Amino acid sequence: MTLIKSISGIRGTIGGEAGENLTPLDIVKFTAAYATFIKISTQDIRPLIVVGRDARISGEMVHRIITGTLSGMGCDVTDIGMATTPTTEIAVTKENASGGIIITASHNPKQWNALKLLNNRGEFLNAEEGAEILRIADNEDFTFSAVDDLGKIIQKQYLHEHIQSVLSLELVDKDAIRAANFRVAIDCVNSVGGIAIPDLLYALGVKEIFKLHCAPHGNFSHNPEPLPQHLTELSSLTRSSKADVGFAVDPDVDRLAVFCENGEPFGEEYTLVAVSDYILQHTPGNTVSNLSSSRALRDVTLERGGEYQAAAVGEVNVVAKMKEVNAVIGGEGNGGIIYPASHYGRDALVGIALFLTYMAKSGKSPSQLKQSYPLYYMAKQKVELTPDIDTDGILEKMKEKFSDQQVTDIDGVKIDFPDKWVHLRKSNTEPIIRIYSEAHSQNEAEEIGKQIIEIINELA
Repeated sequence: MTLIKSISGIRGTIGGEAGENLTPLDIVKFTAAYATFIKISTQDIRPLIVVGRDARISGEMVHRIITGTLSGMGCDVTDIGMATTPTTEIAVTKENASGGIIITASHNPKQWNALKLLNNRGEFLNAEEGAEILRIADNEDFTFSAVDDLGKIIQKQYLHEHIQSVLSLELVDKDAIRAANFRVAIDCVNSVGGIAIPDLLYALGVKEIFKLHCAPHGNFSHNPEPLPQHLTELSSLTRSSKADVGFAVDPDVDRLAVFCENGEPFGEEYTLVAVSDYILQHTPGNTVSNLSSSRALRDVTLERGGEYQAAAVGEVNVVAKMKEVNAVIGGEGNGGIIYPASHYGRDALVGIALFLTYMAKSGKSPSQLKQSYPLYYMAKQKVELTPDIDTDGILEKMKEKFSDQQVTDIDGVKIDFPDKWVHLRKSNTEPIIRIYSEAHSQNEAEEIGKQIIEIINELA
């Protein structure tokens, strides 16, 4: 069993001893610390906090503790119940709230849950803010409110407003989607996507939807990370139902995986590439993804006349870089679309609407769209080190060894060769270095990763 406290929130497995797992005591302490931080940072003695959750089995229990604790801290609460992560982010701004808590462990298995923390813009807290909340929690530096100062809790539903905000985007064309008469297969892994994705598709004018695992009971039907090896049922359904496209989401619906009409995976890295290509055709500008995402986005961006920038891994870092360079589209290669015209958060609903619009307007199938992009293959490996080895020192030596190449060191060390790249990142939880590599063939990608591992072992 595990409890992981980090600057991005708290996550862990349900049950067990306090301080070692995600127990009610840990939830109270961390929620109280967050409420204290919000009060201090906003100078608001009675802040409003939005709370939403995915469909995990533990979700209702965690949700009741959080809303009760926030009330006990003198915070008013807008409880939006079961809701996607992007829905909760949008609700924060629409409610003019001081912050928000999303109860979800994203793609982790069902025994996990977590608290994701938002600021008053509906965006994730930065590292400094997260560290301050950890300090408050560790010191238990908070005070609960007297009976006359308890916060009020009201219930609202925000999915409809979220969907309407997607439909109102200038580059979402529901008339074109309706006219295309698309047949769509979906896999929503028995979480909130089972509510949100069908409602979105019907609102977009899709009449034929083939559903897998749309009952939001939290007993995930398969590994909830939306990777091809976990989505074989969707692949078969897309093909057998003669669907035009297949969509899969993770439990909190911020990641989008696409399947071609022939049942082949579109590739999680290419979700962002395709949507960005469509956006750039109508809104020329800059793009951003993290250092471990495909080079295909850079290629497409340059072809469309824009500039590409890479950010450190992590949504908060991508968002910060997007704002810095005024990017028109960005995200992460795990299927996370961040479209500023909507909001600064990964949003599978936005991704689906834009992807279907692109299909409708271009007249191309997913497989035809995929063939139009530069083809890259990615490999993910790791090298295990003993705890006494100076990992930072090894990364510094790698940077020196490859100084004749383009090297980026904002998050580990990324080495850009003319026809491939390798990204080395130190794990925050294990004595390992993660090795991500990409090239024009799977063999090349794996081979360059192995070569780097050999060099690391020599330096160690």
